[in-house]
Amino acid sequence: MPVLIPVGFWGKFLDSIQMNIDLLFGNLTYINCNKKPLILGELPVLMRFHGMISREAADQLLSVAEGSYLIRESQRQPGTYTLALRFGSQTRNFRLYYDGKHFVGEKRFESIHDLVTDGLITLYIETKAAEYIAKMTINPIYEHIGYTTLNREPAYQKHMPVPKETLDEKDSTGQDGVSEKRLTSLVRRATLKENEQIPKYEKVHNFKVHTFRGPHWCEYCANFMWGLIAQGVRCADCGLNVHKQCSKMVPNDCKPDLKHVKKVYSCDLTTLVKAHITKRPMVVDMCIREIESRGLNSEGLYRVSGFSDLIEDVKMAFDRDGEKADISVNMYEDINIITGALKLYFRDLPIPLITYDAYPKFIESAKIMDPDEQLETLHEALKLLPPAHCETLRYLMAHLKRVTLHEKENLMNAENLGIVFGPTLMRSPELDAMAALNDIRYQRLVVELLIKNEDILF
Repeated sequence: MPVLIPVGFWGKFLDSIQMNIDLLFGNLTYINCNKKPLILGELPVLMRFHGMISREAADQLLSVAEGSYLIRESQRQPGTYTLALRFGSQTRNFRLYYDGKHFVGEKRFESIHDLVTDGLITLYIETKAAEYIAKMTINPIYEHIGYTTLNREPAYQKHMPVPKETLDEKDSTGQDGVSEKRLTSLVRRATLKENEQIPKYEKVHNFKVHTFRGPHWCEYCANFMWGLIAQGVRCADCGLNVHKQCSKMVPNDCKPDLKHVKKVYSCDLTTLVKAHITKRPMVVDMCIREIESRGLNSEGLYRVSGFSDLIEDVKMAFDRDGEKADISVNMYEDINIITGALKLYFRDLPIPLITYDAYPKFIESAKIMDPDEQLETLHEALKLLPPAHCETLRYLMAHLKRVTLHEKENLMNAENLGIVFGPTLMRSPELDAMAALNDIRYQRLVVELLIKNEDILF
């Protein structure tokens, strides 16, 4: 009579199964009888293998023990190689590849032994504990100790009015004194104290496949992350570690950590403002403050280019020092260097200020002839922007509107600014160069409309 293992059993023993893989399969047995070197592609790998034999012959050779394996050349496709592995009283065949490392799927290994060990761990756990794995995400710890609860705003704060900002406003940050280096990413996020005046922008986690050194447990479901390499994924912005399947369930509540966000320029806008706990990127705030304090009457403001090497210096200063970067008149007397640094920031964004998703709606608005319908469509387009992008665009357009009030001195009206900022704030998602070229006039018109109607649209 078969022994029924309760589903909950696996949650306690997923890690011990991996640690004791040799007890389950004995010493992994490599079956060999031929000393001919194996060549995968053009790179020789000094390895014994069986030459060209059939699946049936491989099955007979491997029937001696669970976990035994061999490599053979395919009879059906000469020149290709197959890893034959004994598991569950069956011989399983996998097409074997080599590109400097050995692989049969996404994972790449230095040795065939490591590949087989990882494969056996994965096959055993995902076969024997399939029912448990399917239910791992039902009662996640993330819902209880993640920032879905600990970082939830108090009810009295949710309805607090946000004071209208002034030009001299400087966003503050709050953070307790606990050493972040000693905390896991999950606990770290729970210690963050956000200023109630700063909006809570939603941000998707930036998960990337990751190899963990030593035992690791998923920060979503609390279960062991099995395998030798690529056991799960890690958010590149906040450091959250989860199973690949659990990553699909994690809410869009990434709180980037400055430990992971190294740059200011070329960094995703929402990632940057959440990492620094600000409404807008500090580059935008600081450059605009500097420009408005001493440059509004400068002829050709934003149209005239500054010295490129000094603009690059400003970029490096922000990347290195963040909000402590010195862009004062003592450092950069020419205001065109500051305007150039601001334009470069927008050009370097991986996702433009006017995002690819919202781009078609903005272009559509520029093509409409009826003024009322045009503004209505433009207002709908603004709703498609992520909150951090929309807030930054609002702040920039208010600034550019103030620039136009000094048109007699700086010779920059809304149309001229549209020519400068159209291609800077908008990039066509189309790869067709001709289509992108045709959109330039509409990009200019979009920015011109945003400047002229800034008080209505925002």
